[in-house]
Amino acid sequence: MTISSSDSSRRRPVALVVMGVSGCGKSSAGEAIATQLGWRLVEGDSYHAPESVAKMQAGIALTDADRAGWLQRLAQLLAEADDGQGVVLTCSALKRQYRALLRASQARLGFVFLDLSYDTALARVQQRAGHFFSPELVANQFATLEDPRDEVQVLTVDADTPLDRIAQQVQQWLDAQQP
Repeated sequence: MTISSSDSSRRRPVALVVMGVSGCGKSSAGEAIATQLGWRLVEGDSYHAPESVAKMQAGIALTDADRAGWLQRLAQLLAEADDGQGVVLTCSALKRQYRALLRASQARLGFVFLDLSYDTALARVQQRAGHFFSPELVANQFATLEDPRDEVQVLTVDADTPLDRIAQQVQQWLDAQQP
């Protein structure tokens, strides 16, 4: 578990983005974290435009323009989070500019970066059934990823960690912050 160094000056998040490349376990970890915290889970993939889903099914990487509307929809969801009902959002958030857009919508936003190797991500994507994401796009995800570890309010966890332990690490990270 790695915590970015400037986190102590920030208030406790009321929304979290569980982020990383495809296959890192965003959906499973997001569900475990939301359950642990008693927060609402929002599955970011369900907000993609049909055209974007079709591109990914065909093995075509999305462009920034393809992602723009999707990120705006997710930012609106985050803007609605407050102390009364926290939100856990699953979203790849691969680039700094995407994370900046999400941060602009919610001042009390944290990120949980699920870190794993290319080989593990590829194996996981190849094994899952019924998901629109093509295994051919895993390499593109790693090429696109801009490491978030030096950004504020980022908790980095090993994506191979058991889900209950990931949820506990997030709870401990949040508990250590100012309300």
